[in-house]
Amino acid sequence: MAAIAAIAGTVLIAGLAGAATGLLDHSFRPLAGKQPVNLRQSYAGDVLLVVNTASKCGFTPQFEGLEALHAKYGNQGFAVLGFPSGDFKEQEFQDEDDIREFRTLTYGVKFPMFEKVHVVGDEATALYRELAEAAGEAPRLNFHKYLIGRDGQLLASYGSKTEPGDKALVAAIETALKSPRPVR
Repeated sequence: MAAIAAIAGTVLIAGLAGAATGLLDHSFRPLAGKQPVNLRQSYAGDVLLVVNTASKCGFTPQFEGLEALHAKYGNQGFAVLGFPSGDFKEQEFQDEDDIREFRTLTYGVKFPMFEKVHVVGDEATALYRELAEAAGEAPRLNFHKYLIGRDGQLLASYGSKTEPGDKALVAAIETALKSPRPVR
C-alpha cells in the first residue's frame, strides 16, 4: 500500500526532450534581494529540485529535509531552489524579509530562496507555467517538487505529500547526478 501511495505522489516524465529546453531561461531576485539571478547562468549543468514553499503550511517542516538534501548533494552539482508562494490559502508572509527570517531562524535554510511568486493561475510565473506544462500538472498545494536534470529537462514531478527523504525522490536525484554535465 505504501508503495502505491509513493507512486501516486510521483509522476515521471519521459519523452519530453524538446518540451522543456527553456526551463532555466528565467531570472529571479534572491529572497529580499535586489539583483536578479539568471537560472541558466547560475545553475546550468546542475540537478535541481524546484519547490514552491510557504511558511504557514502543514508541509513547512519539509524545509528540514530539503536543506538536508541540499547539504548532502550540493557538492555534486545539486541544488534545491525555493520559490515562496501565497497561492494556497495565503500561507506565506507578505514581506520577503519576514519570509527569509522565518526560514533561516526556524529551519536553518541555506539553499537558494527566490522572490515570492505565483505558481498557479493566470499570474503564475513563466517558469511555473512551463514546469506545469512539461509535467502535465501544476502544483495543487505548497511544497510541490519538480526535478530538473543536468540538461535542463524536467525529469519528474512530485506532489506535496512526497517528503524530501522519500526513497523514490532520493533515487531519482542520485540517478540524475550520475549523468555527465553537458558541455557549455
